Amino acid sequence: MTLTDAYAELVDQLDEHVRAAVRREGVDPQRDAPVVRRIAEGVVRAHDERSLTGQVAPVPDVAAVVGELVARVSGFGPLQPLLDDPEVEEVWINDPSRVFVARRGRHELTNLVLTGAQVEELVERMLKASGRRVDLSQPFVDAMLPQGHRLHVVLEGISRGFSAVNIRKFVLRAARLESLVELGSLTPQAAAYLHAAVRAGLNIVVAGGTQAGKTTFLNCLAAAIPGGERVVSAEEVFELRFAHPDWVPLQTRQAGLEGTGEITLRMLVKESLRMRPSRIIVGEVRAEECLDLLLALNAGLPGMGTIHANSAREALVKMCTLPLLAGENISARFVVPTVASSVDLVVHLGIDAQGVRRVEEVVGVPGRVESDVIETEPIFERTGGELRRSRGGTPRRELFERRGIDVAALLRGGD
Repeated sequence: MTLTDAYAELVDQLDEHVRAAVRREGVDPQRDAPVVRRIAEGVVRAHDERSLTGQVAPVPDVAAVVGELVARVSGFGPLQPLLDDPEVEEVWINDPSRVFVARRGRHELTNLVLTGAQVEELVERMLKASGRRVDLSQPFVDAMLPQGHRLHVVLEGISRGFSAVNIRKFVLRAARLESLVELGSLTPQAAAYLHAAVRAGLNIVVAGGTQAGKTTFLNCLAAAIPGGERVVSAEEVFELRFAHPDWVPLQTRQAGLEGTGEITLRMLVKESLRMRPSRIIVGEVRAEECLDLLLALNAGLPGMGTIHANSAREALVKMCTLPLLAGENISARFVVPTVASSVDLVVHLGIDAQGVRRVEEVVGVPGRVESDVIETEPIFERTGGELRRSRGGTPRRELFERRGIDVAALLRGGD
């Protein structure tokens, strides 16, 4: 037997003892990780004491073995080191032998090799804490892990050969617009303008591709909402994290085993309007809920949200298209002017080849439509690698004035 095999056998034996002790004490391993760690330390210490008599092999690295036992019993086994690594932003499994991670926006293949049974066990353990399920009738699932990470699973049969698993970690690199300035994502002048725009109550759409940092940016914008306002947010899975004294976060729910009880994002947007909000935030606009958001914004309720798009212009086009999914009686003749009058700013984010996330443009929407095309005014644009003040003016100046904000002075700051 090789040293590697002997070590694996030793950890397997200790794992059984730890699990037996966890069951005996009635501990929930997901919720009581510190208790599991205490039990693992006791089991390893007892084994080490026995090794002094020569009855069993000694533990080569006590701390490493305890960590592995806790990961097996209370965490997510072989994936736990990747989830604990602060540099890892996302983990995904294409098949058990191909586990990838993303670091600083760039992905790489790890040397971790799993078995099909391990993947199934990991998925089952991850979903247990979320209350969500995945089966033949529901082959896709979005769920939130205890640490705040987002889990997405596509069941085998829909994904060829093996279940496809994605874990997008909640990595809080910035909590305020000032933090994004420090990271180089935007300039102090642009940050000051956006902070003022949030305070003034402008409706802001954050656009960008996958992993461009839309949720992080939305978090930073939301942190600028005045504390005296009531905020209601709607998301597929809880991802927003910002400090606010009066905030109600809502998330969707999948249908139960009987096929009933589903709560869609559209339902959440409608319900949020009955909760006396001062602001509404939609984590990501994907489908017909865009119509309900537009109706809320058009009625004078300030709001924010994110959308997948490759530019600010494409974001507006998409917002004109998604409401058409709500029914045949919804026409572009109604939607286009509604988008023009409801959206005030579009912030487009990008990610470069080195994985650096940054603001590419901030575009104002003055509310005018010409030949079914929404007019825009660029307020900030990235040229020559720098985000610079552009020629466009800000929309809704009266809202800034109502708050006592000299927006003209803000926009002159970098001229």
